[in-house]
Amino acid sequence: MSDKVITRFAPSPTGYLHIGGARTALFNWLYARHTNGTMLLRIEDTDRERSTDAATAAILEGLTWLGLTWEGEAVSQFERAPRHSEVAEELVRMGKAYYCYATPEELNEMRETARAEGRPPRYDGRWRDRDPSEAPAGVKPAIRIKAPTEGETVVNDSVQGEVRFPNKDLDDFIILRSDGNPTYMHAVVVDDHDMGVTQIIRGDDHLTNAARQTVIYDAMGWDVPQMAHIPLIHGSDGAKLSKRHGALGVEAYRAMGYLPAALLNYLARLGWSHGDDEVMSMDDMISWFDIVDVNKGAARFDFQKLEALNGIYMRKMDDAELLDIFIATLPYLENGAPILAGLNEKTKAQLLAAMPGLKERAKTLVELADGAAFLFAQRPLALDEKAASLVGEKPRTVLSGAFDALKDVNDWSAASTESAIREFATRSELKLGAVAQPLRAALTGRATSPGVFDVLAVLGREESLARISDQID
Repeated sequence: MSDKVITRFAPSPTGYLHIGGARTALFNWLYARHTNGTMLLRIEDTDRERSTDAATAAILEGLTWLGLTWEGEAVSQFERAPRHSEVAEELVRMGKAYYCYATPEELNEMRETARAEGRPPRYDGRWRDRDPSEAPAGVKPAIRIKAPTEGETVVNDSVQGEVRFPNKDLDDFIILRSDGNPTYMHAVVVDDHDMGVTQIIRGDDHLTNAARQTVIYDAMGWDVPQMAHIPLIHGSDGAKLSKRHGALGVEAYRAMGYLPAALLNYLARLGWSHGDDEVMSMDDMISWFDIVDVNKGAARFDFQKLEALNGIYMRKMDDAELLDIFIATLPYLENGAPILAGLNEKTKAQLLAAMPGLKERAKTLVELADGAAFLFAQRPLALDEKAASLVGEKPRTVLSGAFDALKDVNDWSAASTESAIREFATRSELKLGAVAQPLRAALTGRATSPGVFDVLAVLGREESLARISDQID
């Protein structure tokens, strides 16, 4: 085995890249970066009935959106079937595996007998030592590994510690089916060995597979990679993660307006931590991350924490950088279409100018789009219910006065408009809020928005006066 660390992420393309898979990919990626190693990608598409090209594309797109890059081309497990078959036949030649001619009926009968006797259903080894000359004519055999029958198989796990499996529980499992297709258990071992994988980092639901896979490594005389079985993610209520908890594909998180950097930071903190650090840059995570520091216990996924962290990332981000990410994400946001349709050089400049005020009030890009909608609204603005209640008879009089005060402002800015409105409020013996609220409603169609003077500055003199005038009439 090489001294260089080689990790791998090996998803099955039966659906999107779900959030648990994204965290497994992240841990593999971080560990590879931390040790100056590399991460490889393998698509475990041997289950032909459930594997789809669309799912493979979604997984690649999800990893790319998160920025979790891999070395070289993605390997297709299915395309390596001839190699899996070759190793299985080699094990037979070495006397470490054998042809099994048991029929489905016989296997069923074994299971029934075992159940009746209160034993776990296992293959009874009936072809293990039989002479090949007894093989029935015209029957295609499966190939089974000769599993050790005594002692224990030990898995030294970086996260779980030393895990021991009694060998009597590891029956002679199939490595090559009678139709010539490898089993998952066998294909994984051959691929990891051929790809030079030194560390296997995956969910702890694979821990029992680790013992069986170790049997195949030992039979071939191959080095067993260092294994690390990381705990699964649970919902905030402690139950196994499901759709309602957030067990969604990463593309759903993009549509909900989360930033890739914030999502990665949040996922890294699920099951791993570095002191009390909550907000970590990518460089921090790479330098701090070590697989042995991952907790044994399941981590809990909490949407509120993710949302709060995302808000921190948005506020910390440079306005121009946030604008670029926002524009790139608009096609995926449920409320992104009107903004996308209205984008041009002028509105882009307005968005950039409004960004400081917008990002203060938003925790996701969906909320950011919601806050920015006023820039793209068509006149006359449709007021929402709360805004409409702020522009009644009396406020219209206030709006008229505000209109006259603003009309005389020539050097238009947040400061100059604020000074004109404050002067008008004082002269009319009105509180500033009594002027600002109807003004905000007239300018944005909403009762909440960035600061009203920032809104005036971003919309500009002509558009601001036209919107106020629409509401007076």
